Amino acid sequence: MEKIRFGTTLYLGENSLSRLSEFRDEKILIITDSFIAHSAIYQTVTSHFSASVETMVFSEVVPDPPIDTIVQGIEQAKDFHPTMLLALGGGSAIDAAKAMLYFGRQSGTFGSIPFLVIPTTSGTGSEVTNFAIITDAEKEVKYPLVTDEILPDEAILDASLVRDLPPIPTADTGIDVLTHALEAYVSTKANEISDALAEKAIVYVFEYLERAYRDGQDMEAREKMHVASCLAGLAFNQASLGINHGIAHAAGARFHIAHGRLNGILLPHVIRYNSGVTSNGAMNHLEIAKRYTKIAKQLGLSAGSPKMGVRSLTNAIVSLEKRLNMPTTFSKWGVERSIFEEHKHQIAIDALKDRCSDTNPVKATPADIVQILEQAYA
Repeated sequence: MEKIRFGTTLYLGENSLSRLSEFRDEKILIITDSFIAHSAIYQTVTSHFSASVETMVFSEVVPDPPIDTIVQGIEQAKDFHPTMLLALGGGSAIDAAKAMLYFGRQSGTFGSIPFLVIPTTSGTGSEVTNFAIITDAEKEVKYPLVTDEILPDEAILDASLVRDLPPIPTADTGIDVLTHALEAYVSTKANEISDALAEKAIVYVFEYLERAYRDGQDMEAREKMHVASCLAGLAFNQASLGINHGIAHAAGARFHIAHGRLNGILLPHVIRYNSGVTSNGAMNHLEIAKRYTKIAKQLGLSAGSPKMGVRSLTNAIVSLEKRLNMPTTFSKWGVERSIFEEHKHQIAIDALKDRCSDTNPVKATPADIVQILEQAYA
């Protein structure tokens, strides 16, 4: 028996921010970062609130939000007594809000208050997931927080908020969408519902990401990538992810590379590993290779055999990343060999402890992860 649950109400399309004008007599705690808090985006969002709504802003969120930031946010909110939480921003702001909500409820600071998310990037899909990442900066470890208690009640997907997102984060977050969808598609928990969501997200990425990267004012591309991010989030919230994210979480805590960019560096190598590609081109994991080949066919790539399908898909991913001017190796990003050697074995250990790795279609060993890392470094 499989349980399929979609717990977040979505508002999308033109004028979706008008949903905010329906709130009355609320005390809304807004969690965001300092850039968003002083931006036109913030003014646009808050302008929709009625005069009866009182707001408080916690804008100390930083990339890969550390535990200290979560504690700080909860402490600052104690005297405000919010009746609603609103996360406004990218993955870090949403993750921080989820962690604040969870630990705030555990400590009694927050009751059972509604949780609303407004994403300002098209990448994480966090607006529809029960998943968050928090960082122990001292230990250089990222911890997944997975519980339905942090699943947003509502999300507003307004593509106008990502219109001015610069090309680099557009590319990084877009490749994160692709990784979410591909990992969900081959996950051990994949099902027909998650497959359909993942397939659509993958097609949208290949069709619209480069357009959004080259012209941020292309609103059709922006809207489709915003939807793709949500679709991929819905997919992996059902099926979970795999070692691509397990490694990215572990390596990101040590190499400090943007999450989507790091996923992109790893993705072709993880696909080859999951397919069981050997030095002589054989496929040791044929059924998984066939899954990737199905995706290749949907993208119109050469896929007359599983071997050809996997090669075509990985080549297409690398080609897309190059057109997005993304580094395809750790060395091209600037990770020094000595730093890489110092951390690679611990990254492998941490990656396999990550809950995302539990649903990878192939059971990996630390040696396997080190080999993937080595391939991604060259």
